[in-house]
Amino acid sequence: MPANRPSILVDVDGTLVDTNYFHAVAWWRAFQDIGEDVAMSRIHPLIGMGSDQLVHRLIGRESEEASDAHSRHYELFKKEIKAFPRAAELLTELARRGARVVLATSSDEEDLERLREAIGAEHAIEDAVSKGDVEHSKPSPDIFEAALKKFDLESGRTLVVGDTPWDVEAAGKLGLKVVCVLTGGSTREQLEEAGAIAVYEDVAELLAHLDESPLGKLLGN
Repeated sequence: MPANRPSILVDVDGTLVDTNYFHAVAWWRAFQDIGEDVAMSRIHPLIGMGSDQLVHRLIGRESEEASDAHSRHYELFKKEIKAFPRAAELLTELARRGARVVLATSSDEEDLERLREAIGAEHAIEDAVSKGDVEHSKPSPDIFEAALKKFDLESGRTLVVGDTPWDVEAAGKLGLKVVCVLTGGSTREQLEEAGAIAVYEDVAELLAHLDESPLGKLLGN
């Protein structure tokens, strides 16, 4: 049945959970494992991009070995994963106001399960799309396109919440507007230049200013 409610597609890593720097360290260690010396300063700006594209941009070739090593090193951080303050409250409030809350992440299903546990808002999350639902990763628009198609969402009544220019670029290819937070490590200037329609320090600030935010306006406050 077509969704007749407004929808919010929410990125997870760096937006709802504090994991971007874990990923940067895991990638740094992974590249060391395959004999590639890649500075973290080059890795971090690409976090949020799909692993296949990140690897190719950094070492000029695809490497399944590097991706496998990243997964192995990232595994060590999983027990430390924490949601950002008030992340669950934001999702709960969006759902209370009538939004269809959908997680949209490049993580695989196994990682998504752990991330959802950390967020602790299962009552508010209606659906999710992850790596297994798409062929191409961000900045390709596939993850957001998959959500629109899989759950029959109306693009004109859908907003995205993310934390990187890759979120903005991917969503923009579908005409979706993006509200960003700074907790992924990108600067306000980078996000605004990419096309974010609003930028907040974190999800707690977004929740505090929800009424006047693009999300609040979409939901009719």
